[in-house]
Amino acid sequence: MRTIDLRSDTVTKPDRGMLEAMMAAEVGDDVFGEDPTVIRLQEMVADLLGKEEALFVPSGTMCNQIAVRLHTSPADEVLLDAGSHIRNYEGAAAAALSGVQLFPIQGERGIMTAAQVEASIRTGYEWEPRPRLLCIENTHNKAGGIVYPIERLVELGAIAKKHRLGYHLDGARIWNAAVALKTTEQSISAPFDTVSVCLSKGLGTPMGSVLAGSKDIMTNARRYRKLMGGGMRQIGFAAAAGIYAINHNRSNLSLDHQKAQVLAKGLASFSSVSIPLENVETNIVIFDVVDGRTALQILPLLAKEGVRMVPFGPNTIRATTHRDVSMDDIEYALEQAQLVLN
Repeated sequence: MRTIDLRSDTVTKPDRGMLEAMMAAEVGDDVFGEDPTVIRLQEMVADLLGKEEALFVPSGTMCNQIAVRLHTSPADEVLLDAGSHIRNYEGAAAAALSGVQLFPIQGERGIMTAAQVEASIRTGYEWEPRPRLLCIENTHNKAGGIVYPIERLVELGAIAKKHRLGYHLDGARIWNAAVALKTTEQSISAPFDTVSVCLSKGLGTPMGSVLAGSKDIMTNARRYRKLMGGGMRQIGFAAAAGIYAINHNRSNLSLDHQKAQVLAKGLASFSSVSIPLENVETNIVIFDVVDGRTALQILPLLAKEGVRMVPFGPNTIRATTHRDVSMDDIEYALEQAQLVLN
């Protein structure tokens, strides 16, 4: 029986072209700043995002946490959407590593308004934490891959600037956002002081994320990477995968969005599923089971039929399309899921 793994777009494996690029990489000691392939990747990403400098790090979580540390001091406050990755899926690292408090804002489908953010900024009494950073996630994972309109990003950036807040983009899936908006990554990144992007989500690399920003802001980024245990040596092998993915895999992301549309429409036809199709904008499909069963009851049954997904709430399930599943795989997954969900 076939297994269709829709748990995440991080489950992909390097293809032959990527493996060949990795094996051929010229490497050096990156802690000494001497890995030429890492340097090339950092310059490439900085250019794509329209920033002065970039830094290759092992993971998206570390990328975001370096950004939090760059913009804040202990006892500061970070404003972000309640469903954001930084708040829900990074192990309370902002508290542990930077000593900051997270202030959750309940956006609509993960998207905050300028009025919400401005109303959440503390007024400066001595007993209040100091707001220092506003974080945006685009695309928004927990909201189902929802994309922030660029106009909203600009509005929120103006609020951040007005109140002297740092402005950070968790752009783990910025590649998908750019495709959905039919624009460039640079146009999405433009309002932000720092931007993190992930190379293993959607693009198919085995590891790695990149943080980008101005020279002034990024001065301490390498230090914080080392402090957090992210110093790497001959890591050009992994950087080469990132270069290959940007050059070869980024252009195919629209196919993942098409697969998500087919998957969502198929799931919506099942009697036990509720899914707002208008919320499926990129490669993430989130649906509710409405027949009284929980997600944890449904998922083993789906896995038994060869379809792997993840829980996203008591009755909520997430499926993510990616480059390692074909349209035929999606059709097969729907046929198998029908045995459980219809």
